[in-house]
This record gives sequence, structure tokens and C-alpha cells, in this order.
Amino acid sequence: MSHEDGRELVIESSRPHRDRFLVRFQGIEDRVAAEGLRGALYVSSEALRDLEEGEFWTHELTGCSVVATDGHIVGTVDSVIANPGQDLLVVATGSGEVLVPAVAPIVVEVDVAARRVTIDPPEGLLDL
Repeated sequence: MSHEDGRELVIESSRPHRDRFLVRFQGIEDRVAAEGLRGALYVSSEALRDLEEGEFWTHELTGCSVVATDGHIVGTVDSVIANPGQDLLVVATGSGEVLVPAVAPIVVEVDVAARRVTIDPPEGLLDL
């Protein structure tokens, strides 16, 4: 893992805590040093685990076009919000943002290569 400033970091331990993980890095011994790590952290693509069928990395979804099953363009995935029940796709539309639950009945296809997410929105989901 590396920090946005180029420092290489090695995870010493981690554990779940509420809705996040607490991570201890080798050589980071106190809260002051940990505060210095604020900012982006990166994992090399070689270190990523293999994904199961139907799993995607957040960075793969961000920027994808969102299209409804009837063919109309809904917008673009702006970000993904991790939730305990299901993740939410934050979709930027011409009228504002819409939260789309990332569940199989709604998200019917993800084509990372084509940069497209196809959804079958229930009535009212896309109302702003």
C-alpha cells in the first residue's frame, strides 16, 4: 500500500470497528503519526484479490454511464457509498443526484469494459 505522498506502507494489523476498519501500519506508532496519513491510500493492482462473480471495485464503477433497461440514459456513476445492507451508487443526472441501491433486482448488468451500468429502476426511484 502506498500513500499519496509516495510512502510505502505495510499493514501490521486490522480489525472491524463499527462501520469501518481500524488499521495499524508498521512504523506508525501513535495517533500523531497516523494523522499524518490523511489523504489517499493506494493498493497496487497486483495486490488486489480476485473478485467473485458480480463483485466490482468501486473505482471500476465510478464514471460508468447508467442506462435504464428501456434504453434511456440516466446519468453517470459519481461515487459509491458503502452501506451495511447494500452499497448505493450515487448517480449524477441532469436534474441532480439519485441514490441507486446496488442490488440484483435493480442493477441488472455491469459491463466494466464498456463503462456501462444497466438498471431496472422501480417506479419512483429516479424521481427527484
